[in-house]
Amino acid sequence: MPHDRSAAQPAPAGTSSVAGGRALLAVRLCNWVGEVVLALPTLRRLEAAGYELQLVGRGWARALLEGTGWPVLARPPGLWPAGRQLAALRRQLAAPAVAGRRPAALLLTKSFSSALEARLGGWNPVGYARDGRSLLLTQAYALPSFEHASHAYWHLASRFLGTTAPYPTEVMLRPSIAQSERAAALLQAHGLTARPFIVLCPFSGADDREARKVWPGFAALGERLADRQVATIVCPGPGEDSRAESLLPGAIRLGGLDLGAYGALMASAQAVVANDTGPGHLAAAVGARLIAVYGPQSVAAWRPLGPRVTLLHRPEWASVEQVLAAAFD
Repeated sequence: MPHDRSAAQPAPAGTSSVAGGRALLAVRLCNWVGEVVLALPTLRRLEAAGYELQLVGRGWARALLEGTGWPVLARPPGLWPAGRQLAALRRQLAAPAVAGRRPAALLLTKSFSSALEARLGGWNPVGYARDGRSLLLTQAYALPSFEHASHAYWHLASRFLGTTAPYPTEVMLRPSIAQSERAAALLQAHGLTARPFIVLCPFSGADDREARKVWPGFAALGERLADRQVATIVCPGPGEDSRAESLLPGAIRLGGLDLGAYGALMASAQAVVANDTGPGHLAAAVGARLIAVYGPQSVAAWRPLGPRVTLLHRPEWASVEQVLAAAFD
């Protein structure tokens, strides 16, 4: 049964000092692009509260968050390597125990393994009481139900900090200058500097093994846009090149683009059309005009948050005409 071992003040384990007198806080990021994007307001709140953040997550997180300036350590696969990495990080940051307490690690993840890794690395893990890990957590909080998934990260920070605040109405991310320059160079190379283009994101995450979250209208949309003489771009990830070529043969394919440059590219687009996938959240966060096409297998609590998001979510998939109308409205 989940329980709540907490106090109404910032976690005492997070009192190790670092340069500038700020408290050190390790943060274990989630494993999916969309989740990391949705955690951005929470990370900024922790920083504003006086914490020096050291983020730990998937290798792609470093490029995704390059524009924020936060240090990101790429977690190696495997429990023991990850634990050794966290131990080395603690020694490197000169974060010894203070008054017999280890430095704090806030876990945005909910897995048992992430709590065990933090313990093995000499950190005091703080997080939600899930996956049977309560005894490993220095502070274990019950996980309530929320209207939107992003509110869970915000609530976790509220419990850790001992303060409440309204969740922001949008999620914002700015790519680094170098990433924006790479995106601009690609657009220039393809003659799209002064020509409207649309970015299509026809993939879903690895957890969607049967592609149930993939809108079936991408091929027809690509043909309709070609008829309108509108350029389209698709940025396939690892293992997605052949599918992108067969699904959208007329699109400009830009594989191997890091997530920050990808975001900068989408920010310059006439529109971005994405189904339930991480790049959709990225597009929303960089301020792109996003048409998020969610079908019967997608959950509204995971909808992208941004100032220019149009969500098409219904029991039956939206039509190509509806998506076109939203993209050119």
